[in-house]
Amino acid sequence: MYCADALPLYRLLQILSFWKVGALLQIRAADIQTMTIAKFSDKATQFLDSVLRLEPSLAAFDCDGTLWAGDAGEGFFCWELERGLLSDEVVRYETARYADYRQGRVSEDDMCGEMVTLHAGLTEAKVQRAAAEYFDANIAPSIFPEMQELVRRLHENGCEIWAVSSTNEWVIRDAMKHFEIPQNRVLGVAARVENGRVTGELTQLPSGAGKSRLIRNIIKKMPDAAFGNSRWDIAMLSIARHAFAINPNLDLHELAGERGWPIYWPDALGKYENA
Repeated sequence: MYCADALPLYRLLQILSFWKVGALLQIRAADIQTMTIAKFSDKATQFLDSVLRLEPSLAAFDCDGTLWAGDAGEGFFCWELERGLLSDEVVRYETARYADYRQGRVSEDDMCGEMVTLHAGLTEAKVQRAAAEYFDANIAPSIFPEMQELVRRLHENGCEIWAVSSTNEWVIRDAMKHFEIPQNRVLGVAARVENGRVTGELTQLPSGAGKSRLIRNIIKKMPDAAFGNSRWDIAMLSIARHAFAINPNLDLHELAGERGWPIYWPDALGKYENA
């Protein structure tokens, strides 16, 4: 897991981050882009209709693995190591911490937080530009078209839509321009900013129970519908009137089956059947 050269380590971490989403290794961006001009499958249409007929007035969406394929938070972290945006000292420390995280010695919450606070001292404008460059080039082509369509149609129906993610707020802010979700309805991992520079003090960490806590404290209403793909979304899904497991990891897939939550595999994952 360790390497003196950050570039080879970046490649290793990139591979490891894709392990986290398992079957998504089979998805090519071209496959997903093609769907934007193709008719949705019958199952995708049925899924859209099943949500829209509920007429939710408030919906909360996880992002990584739910709205698009892959993990934008880990991907941005690995991308930063290659691009030299961070000091050598920060790179050495955080790559070692990430290796520990992959081996279970650093918690999910701690790692999500550090992927934000490692930017301490940088101008927020610089980080936001980097996040936009990364997302638009690497993740935007993998947006699930039917999830984008669902958000669009919910907007048309007057639904209040929030993005709730354990990825840094900068990446999610840029991502939401593809869904027309305003920045004031983004709950991502965030740090305090002073005089335009990022500090090492976290202000919010929407991961696991932190998602439902922030929904209660900031939105102050429970979602009529919530969408997620992993166990880190369970707390948010549990407080919604209607929960949907989208492209679920094994842990959420099992729980969704037990609780009767609808399971939907986006069309890009065509080898799967909806449960």
